[in-house]
Amino acid sequence: MTVQLDSKIPDGAISEKWDTYKSDMKLVNPNNKRKYRVLIVGSGLAGASAAATLAELGYQVDVFTFHDSPRRAHSIAAQGGINAAKNYHGDGDSIYRLFYDTVKGGDFRAREGNVYRLAQVSVNIIDQMVAQGVPFAREYGGLLDNRSFGGAQVSRTFYARGQTGQQLLLGAYQQMARQVGLGNVRLWNRVEMVDVVTVDGRCAGIVTRDLVTGEVQSHAGHATILCTGGYGNVFFLSTNAMACNVTAAWRAHRKGALFANPCYTQIHPTCIPQADDTQSKLTLMSESLRNDGRVWVPKDVGDERPADQVPEDARDYYLERLYPSFGNLAPRDISSRAAKRAVDSGRGVGPLKNGVYLDFSDAIARLGKPVVEERYGNLFEMYERITGENPYDAPMRIYPASHYTMGGLWVDYELMTNIPGLYCAGEANFSDHGANRLGASALMQGLADGYFVLPYTLGNYLAPMLNKPIPTAEHPEFQAAEQAARQRYQGYLDVRGNRSPDWFHRELGKIIWDYCGMERTAEGLQKALGELPALYEEFQRDLRVTGDSVTVNQTLEKAGRVDDFFQLGMLMCRDALERNESCGGHFRAEYQDDEGEAQRDDDNFAHVAAWEWTGDPRQSVLHKEELHYEVIHLAKRSYK
Repeated sequence: MTVQLDSKIPDGAISEKWDTYKSDMKLVNPNNKRKYRVLIVGSGLAGASAAATLAELGYQVDVFTFHDSPRRAHSIAAQGGINAAKNYHGDGDSIYRLFYDTVKGGDFRAREGNVYRLAQVSVNIIDQMVAQGVPFAREYGGLLDNRSFGGAQVSRTFYARGQTGQQLLLGAYQQMARQVGLGNVRLWNRVEMVDVVTVDGRCAGIVTRDLVTGEVQSHAGHATILCTGGYGNVFFLSTNAMACNVTAAWRAHRKGALFANPCYTQIHPTCIPQADDTQSKLTLMSESLRNDGRVWVPKDVGDERPADQVPEDARDYYLERLYPSFGNLAPRDISSRAAKRAVDSGRGVGPLKNGVYLDFSDAIARLGKPVVEERYGNLFEMYERITGENPYDAPMRIYPASHYTMGGLWVDYELMTNIPGLYCAGEANFSDHGANRLGASALMQGLADGYFVLPYTLGNYLAPMLNKPIPTAEHPEFQAAEQAARQRYQGYLDVRGNRSPDWFHRELGKIIWDYCGMERTAEGLQKALGELPALYEEFQRDLRVTGDSVTVNQTLEKAGRVDDFFQLGMLMCRDALERNESCGGHFRAEYQDDEGEAQRDDDNFAHVAAWEWTGDPRQSVLHKEELHYEVIHLAKRSYK
């Protein structure tokens, strides 16, 4: 396979690149847009916003979701807020500062062109969502309010209490539902994409499996957009919903789409600690809590006193001590590693000594309980229901957990993969966050891609295809993909082993977390690359899937997803082993300075690692897209 990694970044000054692109792009006549069919997989913020906007423009759109309703998409879990460079607080924010903070937050491993465009269109997102009725928080005078998030020294995060993702998703969903009602969008519920079909080097459509009947069906289109989220559930325990998976992106990868930077996974510092070994997922407490909560542990090892009995001089507010400029709002990767060091030193809190405190007593004393309740009330209620502890009376206990994934399918400036006609948006692509995502940027990227990027870039690809025939679902490639999918799922049923998909997923996740989690070493990664293939072979011969393939069978669904997680996990470890540096969420213990901070190697690793499928993830072929910084100068990333 010949691979050309052309990022298609327009020429000119960075502030003019996006306008230059829009001025030069090919256009589709409004009356011709209805001649094109666009397939969108995923109904979260990226998928719903793209579907609503493209249908509003006149395209025929099919949306596929494995949920019973698009409102179940995991975008609802992004609670804390959405960034936009509006400078409403007059504290020095600007498009350039949001651009700089994002590149720096990603440890200088993101494309300048993509990130600047994201900062540019961020200001439009807020206006769009306000027009849709999203109930953003407002100040006393009625103006939209902002708060701060990690990695920034300005207030640029718009929020709706602790339910921002849910409210934004409802706004996008309503616009998509309007188009469903008008007949411009066909919505396919409880249908999972199981393969991508390519014909003559371009994406011709997808193959899906109905999760109720087991029916395998082909869908042809002029273009396909994957908006299927991240792969954080490869760790088994994560903040992701249980159904989140990598299958859509991985099946595209197996058909030739490059998978970029899989080792870039984000550990979120503000999660409820694991309670026992049988737990199936972890719960995220919004990063917005770090605006008013102070993180600390006892200074002395073995201090067993309840939090309220530990005097101030016996507390270590370690983020404020280590990173005084940013304090408790240090970026996620840095805050997570600091928490790990505190717990590893023997100063962890809670029954299992596996957490740190997030304390609101100062905020309650300063602001009053009603103000704190107004800002975070639903988050406090959620915490109390899960732990049985009241965070108004005692500090929350938090610890880092797998959360967001910065790696994903490689895309160019147009959000198209290296397969013509196959696009990827939101968390499923790799493009905007580098090695670490700043808080409140996931919602920003998803909506930017769907509302303000794809509607322009998609037309540029479709315009030359006007009135040209495309393969239909009866094409032999579709039929072959359907047959392969049926055989694949029947194969899981035919193994008739002894262990469930969940058992293998838990064992897989433990290996990935231990050796490719918050901290990695060459020795550990090599050990993982020895253990994973052996466990995968056991999966293939000892898997037990009960039930059949023609009714609802969540065990069968899970088997296919775990199969893909195994292959992804091996590539993650290979990618982490090849990257001999520490940057953002990729922390190789061999590459750190005297203070325990990440040490980058810009001479050898200022590139995107884009992997080509060969049939064995341990033998994938590496392609590099060199990163060039014309505006921002590479520097040591410091938040002190």
